[in-house]
Amino acid sequence: MQLFAKILRTGVATRPLQAADTGAIRLVRAIDARSRALFGRALAIRQVDAGSCNGCEVEIVGLAGPVYDMERYGLHFVASPRHADLLLVTGPVTVNMAAPLRKTWEATPDPKLVVAVGDCARTCGVFRGGYGVAGAVSDIIPVDAFVDGCPPEPAQILHGILMALDRREVKR
Repeated sequence: MQLFAKILRTGVATRPLQAADTGAIRLVRAIDARSRALFGRALAIRQVDAGSCNGCEVEIVGLAGPVYDMERYGLHFVASPRHADLLLVTGPVTVNMAAPLRKTWEATPDPKLVVAVGDCARTCGVFRGGYGVAGAVSDIIPVDAFVDGCPPEPAQILHGILMALDRREVKR
């Protein structure tokens, strides 16, 4: 009973959540609206690490965290490319990942989108010319949008996803 009395005396101690970045919330809502128009449902994302240093992955994980909370807005990660609408590819494509990346792209049902995240995915970055690098993502599979940065911020990744959805709508 003492605990309940203390709760009643204290009252509500939390403040309403203030969005850290209302621009990111607008981006996520726009992505959700466009994906529902294009796919008829929420956007399913398959993330593929083709040989990165994991810097981009840290920022991608930030999308699922409490600040961006992408699940709340209808974006979610899936374990299989057969359930995905969009491939989010990071890193330069290594020799060992070229064939698996191609197979992942082929297993993703149409209409599929590809977003290459980070400088390494676009130009191979600091790994360019390495003996284990097969090339940039666009050398292996078609890419709909690039997100520059080393690593790019979560809001930039959301903007890249939105650009890919916009380009797909134009192609329809």
